[in-house]
Amino acid sequence: MLSVSRIIICFFPIFFACGLSSAKALRIVSTNGTLSEILVGLGLEKQIVGVDVTSTYPASLEKLPKIGHNRTIAAEGILALNPDVILYTDQSMISPTVVKQLTSSGKKLVMFKHEYSKEGAIKLIREVGAHFNTNAQAEKMVKALQADLAKIPAPSDPKKLLFIYARGTGTLMVSGTGTSLDKMFALTGHTNAVTGFPDFKPLTAESLITANPDVLVLFSSGLESLEGIDGLLKVPGIANTNAGKNRKIVTMDGQFLTGFGPRLGKAAIELSQKVK
Repeated sequence: MLSVSRIIICFFPIFFACGLSSAKALRIVSTNGTLSEILVGLGLEKQIVGVDVTSTYPASLEKLPKIGHNRTIAAEGILALNPDVILYTDQSMISPTVVKQLTSSGKKLVMFKHEYSKEGAIKLIREVGAHFNTNAQAEKMVKALQADLAKIPAPSDPKKLLFIYARGTGTLMVSGTGTSLDKMFALTGHTNAVTGFPDFKPLTAESLITANPDVLVLFSSGLESLEGIDGLLKVPGIANTNAGKNRKIVTMDGQFLTGFGPRLGKAAIELSQKVK
């Protein structure tokens, strides 16, 4: 008969092997581009089995199955990937119905709070790192982010910026207060030309002329949908603004500009340079 000590010695290696095997088998679905980017930075890319369409960085995520855009994600597409854990943020805009369906399926859902600020980006990285027990990797990301944030230049001549969300001329919205764009403008030392309303509202010629921005900011894909700067200048009201008269149009990748994650400092620096 084996002694108790020999039983314990034999049992421990099996226990730890099982633990490692379980960790390697973890299947993660990310419904948010910033979360996906953080997961990769934490060394967990191989465990990601599905992402939403905003998960565009790094480019290696493009090969993963897509579950749709956060506003239109369906529970069936996620469940088909048989995830162990599904990640989302309070800003992900997944419908309560889908969240309820996923919860009812027995799958584990984890929600992280995502604040559009320097502090919010750092907190998100640390909380995701803590959840997956990758605190050391998270701190490396935080230090890199803090180094970038310290390099954001203070503008000598602050400008009024206006963000236009475009999907062709049929869908044109302007960003008000409280949005990720509004927070990004403030981070770079510039101001939002629109202060009279929160969130997004349809663009009108009257509101454009009243705001009279010095610089127009669009996602690169948005300007492409309008057939470039010349197409944008044909939108009523654009040519009457200072930005339109001076053809001062800035474009950036959407996830890069609004992600408020590990690349926040780099995005702010790039925006600052383009606004000059």
